[in-house]
Amino acid sequence: MRVPAHSVCTAIRDDIVSGAHPPGSRLTEELLARRYGVSRVPVREALRTLESEGFVVTRRHAGACVAEPTAREAADLLEMRTLLEPLGAARAAERRSEAHLKVLRGLVRLGQERARRGEAEDLRALGGWFHETLAQASGSPGLVALLTQLRHKTAWMYTVEQPARPADSWAELGAIVDAVARGDADRARALSARHAERAAGFHRLRRPDLPGRRTPPAARVRSSQHGVNTAGVRP
Repeated sequence: MRVPAHSVCTAIRDDIVSGAHPPGSRLTEELLARRYGVSRVPVREALRTLESEGFVVTRRHAGACVAEPTAREAADLLEMRTLLEPLGAARAAERRSEAHLKVLRGLVRLGQERARRGEAEDLRALGGWFHETLAQASGSPGLVALLTQLRHKTAWMYTVEQPARPADSWAELGAIVDAVARGDADRARALSARHAERAAGFHRLRRPDLPGRRTPPAARVRSSQHGVNTAGVRP
């Protein structure tokens, strides 16, 4: 079965984010190929991609290893996300389609419903889908790629606490969608900036002992084995 490198890349990235491959651990092609049931060729390509994304580093005499980001790097990434998400919302107000609006409104309704029920795990997934859809609505592939990478890396470096009043958070997202629907880029940007700044305050470093720790911008205001998804892969 010919498994594409991007599927292997996704599987390895997911395991890095989940902690199955801890920071500093070696990533040998042979062991990874055996773990994910693929040949070494897509593993090699996947490691190159993950190195370009900052998840993997190549060390002399050790080869590919999981990167060990500092707390300062983690804080910088979170700050970049709080700056880029408002840009995405503004672009979405100018370029969104009716299909994007339909999905965004549906996610807000589901989020508000789950918030009333206190279903935290569902809220995390819905929040991720919301921000992914909003980024897609920006019509900017480059921005989508950056935001996607930032979401992966912040999920790797931080845990996210649920706000005391999650319904308020979803009301903020609903207001962003209203601004996007009206084509009001300035209001969409402002509302998204306020929401992103507030959301950053719920991020906690997974490793609080990391060197270079500094206060994140907002505070100034399953170790499981993932298989490669081979659905649709042609033998």
